[in-house]
Amino acid sequence: MQSVAQEQPLALAAVKSHYSTNGKEEEVKTDADSMEEEAEFNWEEYMEETGAIAAPHTTFKHVEISLQSSFQPGMKLEVANKSSPDSYWVATIITTCGQLLLLRFSGYGDDRKADFWCDVMTAELHPVGWCTQNNKTLMPPEAIKEKYSDWTEYLVQDLTGSRTAPANLLEGPLRGKNTVDLVVEGSLLELQDVSGPSLYWPVRVIQNVGGRLRLRYAGLSDDHQAQDTWLFYLDVRLRPLGWALENRLALEPPTGLRTLKSAAAWQEVLQDARLDGQKSSLPLEVFKDHVDLPEHSFNTGMKLEMVSQWQQLQICPVSVTKVYNEIYFQVTLDDLSVDTKPRFVVCHANSLGILPVQWCLKNGVGLERPPGYEGQDFDWADYLKQSGTEAAPDACFPDTWQNRGFAKDMWLEAVNPHQREEVCVAQITQVRGRLLWLRLEGVAKPLSECIVDVESMDIFPVGWCEANAYTLTPPFKPVCQKQKKIAVVQPEKQLAPSPPPETTPVNLCQPVAVDPANGRYCCSKIFVNHRCFSGPYLNKGRIAELPQAVGPGKCTLVLKELLSMLINAAYKPGRVLKELQDLEDPSWDCHEETLKAKYKGKTYRSTIRIVRLADQIPDFCRKVCVKLQCCPNLFSPVLVTDKCPENCSVQTKTKYTYYYGKKRKLSKPMGGEEAAEGDLAKPARRRKKRKAIFVQKKRRSSAVDFTPAGSPQDSEEDEEMALQSGSEGTSSEPREDHTDASSVDVTSSRPRRAATLRRAFSTTGSQETPECRRRSTRSLSAYSNKYQPPKGQDMQMEEEEEEEGQLVLDRNPLEWSVDEVVQFINSTDCASLANIFQEQDIDGQALLLLTLPTVQECMDLKLGPAIKLCHQIERVKVAFYRQYAN
Repeated sequence: MQSVAQEQPLALAAVKSHYSTNGKEEEVKTDADSMEEEAEFNWEEYMEETGAIAAPHTTFKHVEISLQSSFQPGMKLEVANKSSPDSYWVATIITTCGQLLLLRFSGYGDDRKADFWCDVMTAELHPVGWCTQNNKTLMPPEAIKEKYSDWTEYLVQDLTGSRTAPANLLEGPLRGKNTVDLVVEGSLLELQDVSGPSLYWPVRVIQNVGGRLRLRYAGLSDDHQAQDTWLFYLDVRLRPLGWALENRLALEPPTGLRTLKSAAAWQEVLQDARLDGQKSSLPLEVFKDHVDLPEHSFNTGMKLEMVSQWQQLQICPVSVTKVYNEIYFQVTLDDLSVDTKPRFVVCHANSLGILPVQWCLKNGVGLERPPGYEGQDFDWADYLKQSGTEAAPDACFPDTWQNRGFAKDMWLEAVNPHQREEVCVAQITQVRGRLLWLRLEGVAKPLSECIVDVESMDIFPVGWCEANAYTLTPPFKPVCQKQKKIAVVQPEKQLAPSPPPETTPVNLCQPVAVDPANGRYCCSKIFVNHRCFSGPYLNKGRIAELPQAVGPGKCTLVLKELLSMLINAAYKPGRVLKELQDLEDPSWDCHEETLKAKYKGKTYRSTIRIVRLADQIPDFCRKVCVKLQCCPNLFSPVLVTDKCPENCSVQTKTKYTYYYGKKRKLSKPMGGEEAAEGDLAKPARRRKKRKAIFVQKKRRSSAVDFTPAGSPQDSEEDEEMALQSGSEGTSSEPREDHTDASSVDVTSSRPRRAATLRRAFSTTGSQETPECRRRSTRSLSAYSNKYQPPKGQDMQMEEEEEEEGQLVLDRNPLEWSVDEVVQFINSTDCASLANIFQEQDIDGQALLLLTLPTVQECMDLKLGPAIKLCHQIERVKVAFYRQYAN
C-alpha cells in the first residue's frame, strides 16, 4: 500500500502539502517534470470550458437515499398542543423536508387543512408513550374535540400496527440527523467476508464521507491501514452488530488476517467489540434502507457472463460452482489451462456485473475467451455443447437493459478501483445496457479505464466530493517545464504586532525586502491592506475576507493570483476585468495572462499585461489601484501597520474617484462658484446628495461600508454591453465632454444608464428650489481643484449645508406606519403617488430601502417621476442619518 501511495497523482500530493504548518511560512517545490500548479478544481468552470454535461443527480439512487430523512411518513409521535401547551396529542408524519416534518393530528383523517410544519431541532416532539411515562395529559385539539366520544378507543385503533418515531432521533446527540449522519466515527458494524457468505467479523468506522465508510477490522491498529475497506453504508455486506449471532452465523476474522493474532487473542478482540457496541449502539434506522436480497434461481454448472474482477475491461465466461443457499451462490472464472488456481467470487441475485449468456454479442461488446480455449472464435453454442452445460436463463438476472438515464460523454465522480480511497473526475465513454465504461481523469494509463454497473455505489454525481469536503482527483494538466514555487501563507505570521507608532513614528509602513537569491523575476509578499479605502469597484466585505498577503514567489504567478482575488472581490467582476485590460505602461517588461470574470452566470475573459520584474511591482500595484479608484496602498509591497500615509480613512470616496482615478480631468480649470451658479448646479445635484449622505454617515460611524455609486446598482444590460465591447470599448478612458459640468460629474467608467440619469437631473433641475441649487453649488465647488478647501474645512462646510434647509423629522422613520408614509408623500410634490404606497403596504423601514431601480421596476414609474420621488426619499434618509443614526 505504501508503494501505491507514493504513486498517487501530484494533485493529491499538492493538496496534502498545504496542511497546517504551525503558523510558519512554507514553500513547496515541485520537480521540473511536475504538472502545472492549478487552483482548486472547480466543476462549474471545468464544465463551462469543456462543454461537459453532468450525469443527472437522480441517476445515483444510493446518493438520493442517503439524503433522505431518518423519519418516515406514517411514523407516529406526540406533539404539544398549540392551544394548550400543557397537553399533548398524537400526530402522524405526512412528509419530510430535511429536518422539517409535516404533521397531522390523529382524528383529522384525510383532512389536510390543519397540517402543520415543525422543526425537529426546536419543536417539542416525543415518541408515543412519553406522556404516559411522564404523567402528561393527552388531549385532542379543540377543533376536533367533539368528533369522537371515546378518544381512548380511537387511539388504540389508530396506533395498532403503526410505528413510533425513535426516541433517539427526537432527543440527544442524534436528534434530527439524516440516516447517513447516524453512522458516526467509532461505530461498530459486522462485515461479511468476501470468501464466504456465512463468515462475519466486526469492523469499526474510521471515516464517514457522505455515507461512504472507511472501515477497519476489529483488532487491527493504525499500522494496518492498508487493510482498511471502503464501502457505502447501504452495501448488503454490512450488518448491525450482533446480526451474525442472531442468525447463527460464524464470527471469524478474515482468512488473510488470522495469522496476525492467536485464536485466543481474536476472541478477546471480539468480546471487546461487543462491549463497545453495547455502550454506543448504532441506531437500527441506519439499516432501514437496506434491501432484502431476493432468492436466486441458479444451479450448479450453469454458465453466464461476468465483468471480470481480476482483469481490467474484460467480460469473461464464468460458471456456477457452488450454491450456498437460496440467497448466495459461487461463480468461478472459466479457465481451461492446466494447473491453474481457481478464482471465484460469492454472488447473489442482485450482484453487479453478472450477465446472461450472449449479452456481449447482443450489445456489441467483445467477450474474452477462457484461458486455454482452443479455437479462433469463441462461440457459446459450441462451448456449451463441448462442456455439456447449460446457460443460466435470462429470468435469473436483474434488468440487464436498464441504463437509468446515463449516456455517453456524461461526467461524474467515481472511485478508483485500484486505489479505493481515491475519488476521481470521470467521463462515460460508452454505455451498453446497464454497464458503463468510464475514463478516470487524473489517473495514469492504462489504469484509467474501468467498467461499472449503473447500480454501483462507487459512482457519484458531480459535486459530491465538494459537498462532503473530500478530495477529488482532478484531470491532468499540461506539463510545465519550469520549476515553480507554491507559496503557503499562514495568517499567524502575518498578523504579528508591529512596533508601536510612538517609538517609530516615521516608519508607519514596513517594506519587506526581496531576497536577492530569488532573482529579479521573483518578488516578496504583496500585502492587502484591508483598512484602506476600497473604491467604487471593490466590495469592502469581500476585501476583508482576502488573505493579508500573497507570495513570495514568481512575479507573474503572485500578481496573477492577486488580480484574480481582486476580480472576485468586485461588485461586478467583469467591470474590473475591463478596467485591468486597459492597464499598460511602455516602460514595463510585461507577460500576458488570461484572466476570467464570472457575473450573472456568464463568464468573461480578457488578456491582462502583468509585469515580470520585481522592481516594477510597486509601480504596477499603484497603477492598478489608480485604475480601480481605490487607495494606492490597498494592495502594495508595503504593509500598512497603523495609519495609511494617504490618510484614506478620513477621505471621502470623491477624492479617490477624481484625484487618483481622473487626475487629468482636474487639471481642467473650473469656472468657480459664479460659473456654477446656473446650469452647473443641476447635473451636480445627484453627486451633492451622495456626498452629503456620506458625510453624515462618516460623522456617525467610521466603520460603515457604503454602496459605491455605479457598482451594484448599475443595470445588468449596460454591464454586459461594456464587457462585450472587448478591447474596442473606451469606457475605461476619460470622456472629453464639452461642458465643465460633465467633466466634474460624469464618471467615465459608469454605464450609459448612469449618464441617462444625470441628463434626467438636468431636465428636471428647473423644478428645484433655490436652496437646493445653492447647496449643489457648494458641493460642486468642493470637488474643484482650484477651490478645494482644507480637510477640516471641507467637513465643516458639508455639515453647514446639512443644517441649512434640511427636512426635520418629529419621529424616527423606522417606526413609521404605512399611513404615516402616505401622509409624508402627500405633503410633497409626489402626492399623486401616495396611493401606490398604500397599495404596496410600504412602511417606514421599506421606505428607507427604496432605490431608483426598485422604484422604477416595482412601481412602474417613468424616469422623471421616479427621480422626483427618490429625491423625497433621499431627504428622509438624510434626516434619518442626521437625527437617528446613533
